[in-house]
Amino acid sequence: MGLTPDILDPVVRAALAEDVGSGDVTTDSVVPADARCRATIELEEPGVVCGVAAVRAVFQALDPDVVVETLLDEGTRVGDVPAQVATIEGRARAVLTGERTALNLFGRLCGIATLTARYVDLVAGTGARILDTRKTTPGLRALEKYAVRCGGGTNHRFGLHDAVLLKENHLRIAGGIGPAVAAARNGRPVEVEAESLDELAEALEAGADRILLDNMTPEQVRQVVELVDGRAQLEASGGISLATVRAFAETGVDFVSVGALTHAARSLRVSLEVE
Repeated sequence: MGLTPDILDPVVRAALAEDVGSGDVTTDSVVPADARCRATIELEEPGVVCGVAAVRAVFQALDPDVVVETLLDEGTRVGDVPAQVATIEGRARAVLTGERTALNLFGRLCGIATLTARYVDLVAGTGARILDTRKTTPGLRALEKYAVRCGGGTNHRFGLHDAVLLKENHLRIAGGIGPAVAAARNGRPVEVEAESLDELAEALEAGADRILLDNMTPEQVRQVVELVDGRAQLEASGGISLATVRAFAETGVDFVSVGALTHAARSLRVSLEVE
């Protein structure tokens, strides 16, 4: 699913309310109401294009007649920069007022997509898939998870409502892995966090569908893969970086989850240039 209006509209409304408030006193003072302009959105450093729909939503929220034309498709990898990504035509006030909000969203999403692509490239050929997590910016989760997909990654659960993941604190309160899996099953796949071989054995005995191997070394994960032998899907997680992701992927796990895709990605340098 892409960035549909039901996803974008609340985000854009909140962002513009924060930035514009009661009005853009600078632009409204110096730009005639009937002035028009043409501008380009540019990516100023190598990366993955992501978020043109968010740019369009910002400008059209300010003026529905603004036209944003896409020049590079979402997910395009750009090496030669600066690269023109989209053109904007319309009333100059709307273009100038929406500039910063549009660039903030676009740069953020390009940054996440670009970092994700680096992780995906590093595990190529291993069969492991790169997963995101719920470590997202509050209010921007749908956009940030979309950016992960643009970078070639795979979304984990969107939120607490769409998948069961029994973590350490759940297991403590529920009385252990067996009782927790039994209570949570209710016809749904269940994932269990395991930090040791003993917990792994309990999760397998309880019938967990996926086991999250938390903060294990690649050597420990490789041992687990051999022990499990396909009886459950396996996900490596916990502090995995660009330097270590290949080692984890080569163990034979099905997934490698990386919170850094969203919580540590930096925004790419982007700009809006009025012609």
